[in-house]
Amino acid sequence: MQNCRMRRLFFLCLSVVCNPLWAAHGYALWGDLKYGANFSHFNYVNPNAPKGGELRLVSNLRVSTFDKYNPFTIKGSAPAYLADLMFDSLLTGALDETGAGYGLLARDVDVAPDGLSATFRLAPEARFHNGDPVLAQDVKYSFDTLMGPYTSPAYKSLLEDVAGLEVLDERTVRYRFKKPNRELPLTVGGLPVFSRAWGRVNGKLKSFDQIVTDIPIGSGPYKIGPVRFGKDITYVRDPNYWARDLNVKRGSNNFDRITVKIYKDGTARLEALKAGEFDLMRFFSAGDWARRVNGKRFDTGELVKAEFKHRLPTGFQSYVLNTRRDKLKDIRVRQALGLALDFEWMNRQMFYNAYQRVNGLFGNTDCQASGMPSVQELALMTPWRQDIPPAAFGLMAVAPRTDGDSSLRANLRQAQSLLKAAGWEVRDGALRNAQGQAFEIEYLDSNESGARMASPWARNLEKIGISLSFRPVDFALYQQRLQKFEFDITSIAYGGTHNPGQEYADMFGSKAADQEDSGNFAGVKNPAVDALISAMTSARSKAELLPACRALDRVISHSHFLIPQWSAGTHRMVYNSWRLAKPESMPPYAAGEGWAIDTWWAK
Repeated sequence: MQNCRMRRLFFLCLSVVCNPLWAAHGYALWGDLKYGANFSHFNYVNPNAPKGGELRLVSNLRVSTFDKYNPFTIKGSAPAYLADLMFDSLLTGALDETGAGYGLLARDVDVAPDGLSATFRLAPEARFHNGDPVLAQDVKYSFDTLMGPYTSPAYKSLLEDVAGLEVLDERTVRYRFKKPNRELPLTVGGLPVFSRAWGRVNGKLKSFDQIVTDIPIGSGPYKIGPVRFGKDITYVRDPNYWARDLNVKRGSNNFDRITVKIYKDGTARLEALKAGEFDLMRFFSAGDWARRVNGKRFDTGELVKAEFKHRLPTGFQSYVLNTRRDKLKDIRVRQALGLALDFEWMNRQMFYNAYQRVNGLFGNTDCQASGMPSVQELALMTPWRQDIPPAAFGLMAVAPRTDGDSSLRANLRQAQSLLKAAGWEVRDGALRNAQGQAFEIEYLDSNESGARMASPWARNLEKIGISLSFRPVDFALYQQRLQKFEFDITSIAYGGTHNPGQEYADMFGSKAADQEDSGNFAGVKNPAVDALISAMTSARSKAELLPACRALDRVISHSHFLIPQWSAGTHRMVYNSWRLAKPESMPPYAAGEGWAIDTWWAK
């Protein structure tokens, strides 16, 4: 499934509350920080982990190769993990805590009593890879560049309520906000910081869109090492990394080299793992995990197959219906399409019962809506009643089922009724509208295996007269068509969060619907949604946040922009136990391979 490029950024930019009285080593969103000012290291790391050796990985991106080193520009594809390994931010989070951040490039942060600014003091020892100190002007340059014309519009949506950045002195910056917003201090604190010297040739700075294969000048723990385009890239640990002894980095970044290998397809990747060509791989295919993860190296114990339970949000991996298309504008049509998806059959016959159905935007978090709306939710929704589906004022939407008292036959009958009410009836062997146009839609994907997932759905749709065709394209064309919203239906793996905020304006906000390369793939343009996102981002307490995000969950779910897919509660990974060592347990909010990159070490 497609991992939207900017979604990772959004959930790395952690959220914090505007606490008016203290400038300190970190902030907690709703209460006290887990780690005090004098903590020595995070609990989930081995502070005495040895440094050295190599971690060999495969790319976690759908694109198989890369053609640039600049991960922030729109055009082209950057190598996997580059942004995480090469660029530090002012603040960083812990993997055993949500809604909190601790000083990295920033020694401390102070939020004004009115919540309209946040001041960061930079650590004097902070250095870029070229030895230059990280200064306030670099922070300003990075912010201004990300807000400029050559980066994804997702940055503009994320930072919409940031009024600007002032340089107070050589190592102090102040972000100004248009309005109090609980998440903005750590949103800006989570932005990457890069050097003003990046892309400067003979004293002249290139336009940012022309900084393509210029080696990035960041301040992170790794630099780019040997590169074989089309085959692999190696990141090498910076022995002079300025933060190597900092409490938030102690026990982390233990490998001298991290090599990311490139394979043409999933079959080649799996066979390479079995042959010992790399050390760790995360699995998303239930079929591969159940039937094909085996062989001699598993029998000897060299390769270990393990599932690691986590407490991450489930996210809302979904089929996305592009409402810019005339056939998908009617909510009854969109609901009918969802009724034809038989998840229970797919889970039994295709997924080895490994998955659960995605449930709303905020599954596995306190923001998940259920039952009837509360008084507080209704207070937020009622002023926008004319813009909200009536069903949203009743029980929370749940995905159609085909087990127990439910059946596919009944669901398809309901779908036929909805389609007929929307003006579609079967004539001459096809479902047609009043103009005689047949109901034909296309599912766009860059992965041919998507056909296997879509086929059962297509068969069911055929029973009610709808023709769903599968269109596989190479990733470059796929990316281009998504950027321009040239698709009917596609599949997106949206990440989840315990602390939703301004990133949802990029996913569902009206302004983003008309911005090319935004995250609003469904084309949502609804003032009620805009108002609920605003209420969510301006919440000053958890008591204010929960009604807003639950109301948003109801409105989006009952609008049927998304047909929910499936999720798993564990990270399924294979790793080489002869080459790698790891801490005793995985922190609850860690992403699978990210945990290994950050905290494991070489034997």
